[in-house]
Amino acid sequence: MPELTSSELRRFNRQIILPEFGIEAQRRLKAGSVLLVGLGGLGSPASLYLAAAGVGRIGMVDADVVEETNLQRQIVHGQAVLGRLKNESAQARMLDLNPNVQIERHDVRFGIDNALALISRYDVIIDGSDNFPTRYLVNDACVKLGKPDVYGGVLRFDGQLSVFDARTGPCYRCLFPEPPPQEFAPNCAEAGVLGVLPGVIGSLQATEAIKLLTGIGSPMIGRMLVYDGLDLSFNTVHIAKDPDCPVCSHAPQDITLRETVMVCAAPAGRSISSGALQARLQAQDDLVIVDVRNPAEWLPGRIPGAIGWPRPELERALHEPGATPLPKDRDIVLVCQSGMRSHSVIRSMVAAGYDPLRLYNLELGMAAWQGDVQLV
Repeated sequence: MPELTSSELRRFNRQIILPEFGIEAQRRLKAGSVLLVGLGGLGSPASLYLAAAGVGRIGMVDADVVEETNLQRQIVHGQAVLGRLKNESAQARMLDLNPNVQIERHDVRFGIDNALALISRYDVIIDGSDNFPTRYLVNDACVKLGKPDVYGGVLRFDGQLSVFDARTGPCYRCLFPEPPPQEFAPNCAEAGVLGVLPGVIGSLQATEAIKLLTGIGSPMIGRMLVYDGLDLSFNTVHIAKDPDCPVCSHAPQDITLRETVMVCAAPAGRSISSGALQARLQAQDDLVIVDVRNPAEWLPGRIPGAIGWPRPELERALHEPGATPLPKDRDIVLVCQSGMRSHSVIRSMVAAGYDPLRLYNLELGMAAWQGDVQLV
């Protein structure tokens, strides 16, 4: 454990005097290392707060240059550095905040060829990526190497935060085994994002990284924070480890990294909003509601009357010869936490002979549900 200089004792005094923190936690920060995958909206606030907090070594992976459209949310950059590498811009600002931090620039794109080499060098990984292929690759490499993955996601007015650590809890693929079809996965450039939203989530990612390095508090392992910027509400959802997870159910030496390819697919089924479903329930429509989340995710509550049928079990039932596990003469609403797993189940049901016009996917899942819940 490195000693703190008199300058560092002065600089970090406001957190050292915290009874839960102290000098030992500050020394752990100085000895620790964090890798930032992406210096965009999420990586910007995270990089500033990690450097200011006294993390000893910070790596940054990004090959992009600063563009004018970035400045609405990527606050580590400014007008004077337009056209320069984001890593170069961030490094200058971080060293201005804390000249003692060791910055390691990786001016490359994070990919399958360098993922393991990069992640193996650091204690904690912060995923600030803005696309599914990188997100899945970060997760899979972290699982293989036994590293915590501090996940953040933002779109429009909504944000998500979790810590995926397969050694003690679920990984990202336990929640989202595969990406949705391309048409269901807009990015910020297509759907927009409120400029301050990445600041909220990126700052929380830095908080989780600091907790992991110092051992204080309870990291968001097995939990996901869902933030609604319009309502200014925070909700916590519990995430269970999937025993059939395509990655973390395997031994690390048996995990092979692979590229995740986003594909376009013909839409399956129909979408239904939270409000529209509530209206149909109040009208006592003859609906079958099936919640395909893992059992631990049901603890905060299910939609009243919903059948709890985890996705792996339901899909196994669909594949049994001649089986009709759910009625084909009624409208069926599939529900999960975000709308991704339920959409995948709908595609399996269509393949099994169900009428796509009678299948509905709850938009944004339980994360957007504002109605009553039934505790289990």
